[in-house]
Amino acid sequence: MAKEVLEDISRTFDEFLLIPGLTTKGHTPDKVSLVAPLADSLSLNIPIVSASMQAVSGPRLAIALARKGGSAVIFCSQSIDSQALMVAEVKEHKAGFVKSDANLSPEHTLADAVAIREKTGHSTIAITEGGLDNGRLLGILTRKDFWEFKDNMNSLIKNHYTPIEKLVYAKEGSSLQDATNLLWKAKKECVPIVDKDMKLKALVFRRDYFDHKLNPLELTDANKRLVVGAAVNTHDYRDRVPALLSAGADFLCIDSSDGYSEWQRDTIEFIKNHKPDAVVGAGNVVSKEGFDYLVEAGASFIKVGIGGGSICITREAKGIGRGQASALLEVSKARDDYFEKTGKYIPICSDGGIRNDTHVILALAMGADFVMMGKYFAMTDESPPEKFTIQGRLYKPYWGEGANRARNWQRYSEGLVKDNLQFEEGVDAYVPYSGSLSEKVDITLKKITHTFCNLGSLNISEFHRNAVLTRISNMTFVEGGTSSVMMRDKS
Repeated sequence: MAKEVLEDISRTFDEFLLIPGLTTKGHTPDKVSLVAPLADSLSLNIPIVSASMQAVSGPRLAIALARKGGSAVIFCSQSIDSQALMVAEVKEHKAGFVKSDANLSPEHTLADAVAIREKTGHSTIAITEGGLDNGRLLGILTRKDFWEFKDNMNSLIKNHYTPIEKLVYAKEGSSLQDATNLLWKAKKECVPIVDKDMKLKALVFRRDYFDHKLNPLELTDANKRLVVGAAVNTHDYRDRVPALLSAGADFLCIDSSDGYSEWQRDTIEFIKNHKPDAVVGAGNVVSKEGFDYLVEAGASFIKVGIGGGSICITREAKGIGRGQASALLEVSKARDDYFEKTGKYIPICSDGGIRNDTHVILALAMGADFVMMGKYFAMTDESPPEKFTIQGRLYKPYWGEGANRARNWQRYSEGLVKDNLQFEEGVDAYVPYSGSLSEKVDITLKKITHTFCNLGSLNISEFHRNAVLTRISNMTFVEGGTSSVMMRDKS
């Protein structure tokens, strides 16, 4: 007969609360550090990463999240070349350095300039030789150059733009600080960056200086490039891994609903043989045995969680999994035991089962060093799918990597499925649009830092040590919400 795990029940985040500790006068949110280890050689500035999903982690979201201090894991349910290009796009992005991809030539008309401005929102247009993105810079056109000619849109740009001779520009290789200093000194709104042949490389705007100041936790590598991760599978990793590392991926993450397998061990071993210092996350697991197996195989961090995601139906389809709280508590203890035994700390990522900001806090309290989320980011403006309207409300498409929509991108190697009798482990759905990633993350971080103070903690390791959990009943849950009141309309 089957063995039974010796616990009373498989627990979820909703069944726990935290007992406050002493908050001293030194415990204020501004003093809290949310730096979290992702590996022994790599840390996050905030304990949040985005899931490796088609509906979540594209380049735009990866850039936005890295600027807030976290990191995205670019999905692998696509061709190797496509994924590598996405990674490269994030690595090539430099905060403050805007790639001009809507250029015109002097022979274009003012009507062309207006059309570009309406399409892109850009009010500054680079004028290059042939109108090429990387063409030789000839000048700059702004709305101020032709607003008085609004009734003569057929006039050629060459009659209106500011030529290169009258511009202030910087050479390729200049730092953002150098370019910004030039902006202020010359009292300009924009400084072009050109190479030795005067070909346009980027534009630096005065407004981006202030934007950069608003993101002090921006996560970058040693070369000041944004940090980004990339997912790999256990089928084509021999070809995918070298391409992703060459594209600049800072860490790799094996994507699987159940990571306790020899296929993951083989994938980890290949990655470590290819690049011994590579950071590779493995999982997902829900037990001490799974943790120990992948750590001994060489994993840099471990993902915990099976079947808890909002669009994941692995538990329903296959009958495997575990309540996220129970899984996280057991694996965290295994991590601590391993550290005590070996002196090596293996970070843990809580992946799945997170429905709100309180769950993020509880996951950290239960031993996670950082969390991975899908739906949370799928709702934001920066996720890849376009938003649409249903009965006057905005939504965005959201589907699981185990859904047919993702699997149709050849997620698995050719010939792996011998027939058409496939079953899904994820659903195809939609979620309400929640606005910008930046605002959403800021609110979450504010809640986390305040809770840290409630437990007398100024960093994640102290939070792990100080957290005291209490189980709750259904009535405790009801008591903690609003009751017997009529909510006031805030509109």
